[in-house]
Amino acid sequence: MLHTIDMKPTNTLMRLSRAEHKEIVRWTEKLRPTRQCMKILKDRFPSHSQSTLLSIFSLEYQKRIKRTFSRHHVPDVIESYYQRYLSEAKAQPTAPVLLELANEVDLSPALMARIILDRFLQGQDGGMPSKSVLNSMLKEPSLIPDQILANNVYQCTINDCCYGPLVDCIKHAIGHEHEVLLREKLKEKNLSFLDENHLRTMGYDKTPDIILEVPVAVEGHIVHWIESKASFGDDQSHRTYLNEQFWSYWNRFGPGLVIYWYGFIGELDCQRDRGILLKDCFPTDIVTLCHATQQDRSPESQNKDKE
Repeated sequence: MLHTIDMKPTNTLMRLSRAEHKEIVRWTEKLRPTRQCMKILKDRFPSHSQSTLLSIFSLEYQKRIKRTFSRHHVPDVIESYYQRYLSEAKAQPTAPVLLELANEVDLSPALMARIILDRFLQGQDGGMPSKSVLNSMLKEPSLIPDQILANNVYQCTINDCCYGPLVDCIKHAIGHEHEVLLREKLKEKNLSFLDENHLRTMGYDKTPDIILEVPVAVEGHIVHWIESKASFGDDQSHRTYLNEQFWSYWNRFGPGLVIYWYGFIGELDCQRDRGILLKDCFPTDIVTLCHATQQDRSPESQNKDKE
C-alpha cells in the first residue's frame, strides 16, 4: 500500500476542484489507517490515482490525530490502555491486540505502540525511558525484551500508513526520488541549475529544491526556481508552505514553480500573476531564453544567420 514513485497514470485526476476534494475528505472521516482503507477509497474514486488518495487520506488523518491526541495521552487513559493490553495479550498471545485497540479508540496504531512501549519501559526501569531508546525499539522491535509486545509493536508499525518509523522512512525515500526525477527532467531539457546541496555550500540556509541558472517560461510565466512536493496540495498545507517557504523564495529569488506530484486543489493555483505557479507534473511546454530569442527575431535575420 505504501509506495514509491507513482508516475501519473492514464485517465486519473490529479488537479481536483475544491468540491471533489471535499467529497474525498468526507469519505476519509470514516476510515482508519489500515491496509483496507485505500481499497475502499480507490473503489469509491476510481478516476483518482492511489497516490493522490493516499496523500489526501494521510493529510486528513494527521489533522484528526492532532485534534484528538491529547485525550489519549492522559495518564489514566494510558494506564487503562496498558492494563487492557496486558490482559488481552495474556489471553490471546498471538492476536494483534494493540492494532485492534488502536482502531477501536481511533488512534494511530504506531502512536498506540509508542504509548504502550513507553509505559512498558517505565515499568521495567522505574523511570522515563530516553527518547533514543524508545525510537530505536520502535524502529527495530526485536530489541524489545518482551516478545509478545515486540510482535504487537511490529504489527502496528507495518499496518499504519500515516505514522511510525516505516512511514517516515518511506516518505523520505519518496521525497528524495521525486527530487532525483526533477533533476533528471531538467537535464533532459539541457537546463542549467543549482540544487539544494549546491546552494547550501554557497551559504544559503533556506532554499527551494532547484534554482535555474537561466530562467525559463512556463505557460507564459517566468520561473526562476522549482520546489518539489511529493504530496497532495490542500488548503491547509499549501497555506503553510506559502507562509513558511514559497513567499520567502519569491522574495529572494523571484517567481517560481511548485510541483505537487500527487495533485492539488485547482483553485489554489491563483498566485500566477504574483509569481507562484502550481503544476502536478513536470511541465512539457518550457520555453528557454534562447528559444524565446529565436522566436522573437525576424525571419530575415534568421535567414542571414543560415547564409
